[in-house]
Amino acid sequence: MHAIGVSTWVWTSPLRDATLAELATRAVGWGFDVLELPVEEVGDWDPAHAARVLADHGLAATVCLVMPPGRELVAADPATVATTQDYLRRVVDIAVEVGSPVIAGPAYASVGRTWRMSQRQRHDALAELRDNLAPVVEHARAAGVRVAVEPLNRYETSLLNTIGQTLAALDGLPADGCGVAVDVYHQNIEEKHVGDAIRSARGRIAHVQVCGNDRGTPGDDHLDWPDVLAALAEAGYTGPLCIESFTGENASIATAASVWRPLARTQDALAVDGLAFLREVIGTG
Repeated sequence: MHAIGVSTWVWTSPLRDATLAELATRAVGWGFDVLELPVEEVGDWDPAHAARVLADHGLAATVCLVMPPGRELVAADPATVATTQDYLRRVVDIAVEVGSPVIAGPAYASVGRTWRMSQRQRHDALAELRDNLAPVVEHARAAGVRVAVEPLNRYETSLLNTIGQTLAALDGLPADGCGVAVDVYHQNIEEKHVGDAIRSARGRIAHVQVCGNDRGTPGDDHLDWPDVLAALAEAGYTGPLCIESFTGENASIATAASVWRPLARTQDALAVDGLAFLREVIGTG
């Protein structure tokens, strides 16, 4: 059975120590198993403090990497690539400190960056990505962490939109050091059939994020959730399902995630109702 998690992005950005402690208390009270912690900037929150808070509440952690403008592993100058690699290695170290088995996110280019590519240019960009991601993957592998590379929808990147593209991009990199992060919001937009795309990634799914097709409450939407869960089982994924949505109260994240209207009655309701639905659909309610 899957553990169920929730991202702190549902309520806040950037994450701070005091907010983390407050959200941990609320999350465990609602019945969540996992708290997902984004690292927008190293130093936003203290990993040692977070580890203590999570342990005190009996919560596990997953960690998200964040790619704002200026973090790039492809089609960028060497200095930018080097600072991005350094950031990703630091996120791996943070994951170790809080006990997360993954760092998940679009570990290739900044969110919102799009550019046209010929077939040859795309081939070269993926080769560059493998070369530049490899040292990060090795660092993660040595630490017992996997880099979960997330395809995004076409409006947020032009490089990796589908699970199939992501599998191709990771070909040749060690499976115990990297895999695919499946976010059903993006795959609902990009895949011909979400369940079949998930099935195609058997053995390579490292993390799963869930929300409604509108980024709102899981279950209050049109996704075929029984098939999504069946596909994850067939793909051999047994890790947590983490609800990821965003608050419109933070101007920068609302703009980045295109949150222009409330996605649920309240942010608390989005989390609590989503948790109840996921428990029901996986048979642990």
